[in-house]
Amino acid sequence: MAQIDKFGVSSVTARYASGLSMVIAFLLFASSVVVAGVTYPRENPVVQAVRKVSPAVVNISSEYEVRSRLSPFPGFGKDSIFENFFKDFFDPGHPRRYKRTSLGSGVIISGDRGLILTNAHVISRSSAIRVVLQDEREFSADIIGADPDSDLAVLRIQSEDPLPAIEMGTSDDLMIGETIIAIGNPFGFSHTVTTGVISALDRSIRTEERTYQDFIQTDASINPGNSGGPLLNINGELIGINTAIYAKAQGIGFAIPINHARRIINDLILYGEVVLPWVGITAQEIDKHIATYMSLETGKGLLVRSVELTSPAHVAGIITGDVILAVGEQTMNTLEDYRIAIRSYKAGDTIAMSVLRDGAPKKLSIHTGVYPAQRGADLACRLFGVRVKNWDSEGALVTNINPESHLARIGARAGDVIRQIDDISVESIEDFFRAVIKYRQKSTVVLLLQRGDQGYYITVQLS
Repeated sequence: MAQIDKFGVSSVTARYASGLSMVIAFLLFASSVVVAGVTYPRENPVVQAVRKVSPAVVNISSEYEVRSRLSPFPGFGKDSIFENFFKDFFDPGHPRRYKRTSLGSGVIISGDRGLILTNAHVISRSSAIRVVLQDEREFSADIIGADPDSDLAVLRIQSEDPLPAIEMGTSDDLMIGETIIAIGNPFGFSHTVTTGVISALDRSIRTEERTYQDFIQTDASINPGNSGGPLLNINGELIGINTAIYAKAQGIGFAIPINHARRIINDLILYGEVVLPWVGITAQEIDKHIATYMSLETGKGLLVRSVELTSPAHVAGIITGDVILAVGEQTMNTLEDYRIAIRSYKAGDTIAMSVLRDGAPKKLSIHTGVYPAQRGADLACRLFGVRVKNWDSEGALVTNINPESHLARIGARAGDVIRQIDDISVESIEDFFRAVIKYRQKSTVVLLLQRGDQGYYITVQLS
């Protein structure tokens, strides 16, 4: 039952009156906004950045051949113990072949020269590459250079008309929490834009084959097909190349910082590959036995096992028995630390190295160079334990092999032909020496070894 207040108005009537007054007030407010012509700006910085950069973002489709290996043990399933044991060694003479297409993204970094930056895995093993621009122009692309270790590649397209290019930014002053923009070709949906923030910096990602360092972590949605596309700051400047997603979680993506990529890009354009600086040191990790014998701390520093004569390290004064404590600002605990640190320099750079000699710290400067091609034969003998010569049917014929080498212990012998080392096809001993020099800092490589009419893929530990 409604109550009556002292003015004779029922509670129900009061509530209706109150509600009506609120509606009237809202309408008056809304009309005043419309009348005043107040609107929110829709063209925010993200819209401006996307409009500026999108013409330079490209979609990449690459065609590659897949070989389906026939099992040497047809009576067993593909997951049998025999198949798993021999899968890295047996290459059948008549594999089935079929073609596949992979999708990715890229960004034009030089309109005048038609240069496109993307990921190496986007165009890996490709026999044909097609590039599509935002305005639907299509081009066939050539590979200028690719570096699987950094997962970067540079392509070139030829155009009679001007091509748009992205503006390079810097990744040295990135801030956690700042807005970023990703543009790419996820699942074939061209020029898809996603936004987010920088979640973290200097992230490391470990795969079965290698460790990638110095990634930018973002929460922008990155999916298959985004690989190779640009990561932008709010001003539309290139700060990274989108590379990977974390498969076990959502909202975690990774990009290569553009400043890290610059040296690699320059090498790929100039040489077609990344040229590692020549230092001339062979090092090893310090285990408990070495630590006890030399009165050192286990896992702290790397022991210099040998120094090449007349190498930059030899000229700088590094000697066998020195303990490398740091390369630049990076402390050395594992061989992987050393390899990653050296890869951050280019030939001609000066490296500050901190060493421990006879218990006293010492600082030395090493002026790096390019590994001399004429030393390839001696390097191959030291790392692989082999001497080779050209083979008539293409390849490097093994003429002598050190019986104590890892290659000999796993069954290789004189008369075998080396046809490939990792990603480099070996058609001559010059190709073989070039591959040995390029991969000299790796702990293992994969060789395609031919014996008769059979081919065997084997993993070789480098000395």
